[in-house]
Amino acid sequence: MVAVLCLIVASVTYVIGQMKGVGVAFSRFLEVDFTTGVFVGMAIVFIYAVMGGMKGITYTQIAQYCVLIFAYTVPAIFISLNLTGNPVPQLGLGSSMADGSGTPLLDKLDMIVSDLGFALYTAQKKSTLDMFLLTLSLMIGTAGLPHVIMRFFTVPKVADARSSAGWALVFIAILYTTAPAVGAMARLNLMETIQTGPVGSADGNLVYADRPDWFKNWETTGLLAFEDKNGDGRIQYYNDKSESFADKAASFGWQGNEMVKVDRDIMVLANPEIASLPNWVIALVAAGGLAAALSTAAGLLLAISTAISHDVIKGMFAPDISEQKELLASRIAMAGAIVVAGYLGMNPPGFAAQVVALAFGLAASSIFPALMMGIFNKNMDNIGAIVGMLVGLFSTLIYIFWFKGWFFIPGTEMAANTADNWFLGISPESFGAVGAGLNFLSAYIVSKITPPPPEHIQHLVEDIRVPMGAAKAAAHH
Repeated sequence: MVAVLCLIVASVTYVIGQMKGVGVAFSRFLEVDFTTGVFVGMAIVFIYAVMGGMKGITYTQIAQYCVLIFAYTVPAIFISLNLTGNPVPQLGLGSSMADGSGTPLLDKLDMIVSDLGFALYTAQKKSTLDMFLLTLSLMIGTAGLPHVIMRFFTVPKVADARSSAGWALVFIAILYTTAPAVGAMARLNLMETIQTGPVGSADGNLVYADRPDWFKNWETTGLLAFEDKNGDGRIQYYNDKSESFADKAASFGWQGNEMVKVDRDIMVLANPEIASLPNWVIALVAAGGLAAALSTAAGLLLAISTAISHDVIKGMFAPDISEQKELLASRIAMAGAIVVAGYLGMNPPGFAAQVVALAFGLAASSIFPALMMGIFNKNMDNIGAIVGMLVGLFSTLIYIFWFKGWFFIPGTEMAANTADNWFLGISPESFGAVGAGLNFLSAYIVSKITPPPPEHIQHLVEDIRVPMGAAKAAAHH
């Protein structure tokens, strides 16, 4: 039951981020507001997940992942080529601009954002401890994600599981090393689109009436919004919270940042449009975004519904339930999870990447330590594992709710989500690693003061690490 609770909490949190992504994609390409996009996405995800089943979702995820890889990397190659002349985004990030100036891309981006009062793009935004714990939380959280673990049960042999995990790491590495380049180039393209000339010059800012089509399209969704605060008909996009830039902005006649809303989650989809890439590339990115969100959401929903219908209802409350009723319970559970995730997707506790980081942290603090100790510690008993999982889950969950709001409801947070209030400067997204440490520690202590597992269980744990077919070592004389 405790394991199911951990699975549901981590999975529902993850689905929130996916629903936000689905809503962003559908709102843009159906040209409707974001809320309508989320409702459309909820309906499609439900139909997709219910009709698919384990086998269907397994095969469609293969196709979707191919689309995702292709759709994410191809536009990045085009944009890197346009900006730096280097077709490899990872190398383009450190290359010089192709405009003949010889200025490195990151240096130019730093110059533009600092001239407008923003912090340097390349400056470290968080403490070293927080970054280390965030990295650790994402790393061990991946190993504890329920929909990832389930994939290992869909292949016939252990060798297949290991091989697929190896190839998955290769493709994930391609995606993750491309992401920083996509982010930096998107920010540069956005800034140069709006700031068309020298900062402070009379004609240095984009005229609102002349804004490009992509700007109008995203305004329709409500995820991009402009307010002409000084009435000059031009768009001023700068950091109006910077005290050092305030006097300079006032001397230009600027009366506040006029890009009153720029949702971070639109940047990947908007990037090809901002860079004026061909329509087929823009469509490719849309397909990739939807493929990523749908495949992940389907896997998570399958994990949630299976846990509730099989492990809870059939395993604990109604062992004699028929397969038809179990399937019905699974679909009801799936529908409930979609409704909860859809609501929170419309009112997310952060942008999509932050929400996903929270889910990774919850998986890291609850499921990962139990898996590791179950494999490598033969003296770990069920009481120790249960206590560890509860301590890890609730310590992380309470810390997240303290700064993000109870059950992610806006206005219920106990303290402002700022570094000044964080424990040792550790952000909620990074606390999963601390929760994992508390899990390991409490489980170890409890296992020392409770009876050890039965002898046959200890032998089972030892045998897990012995390759099949291996024989005992024989002495040679």
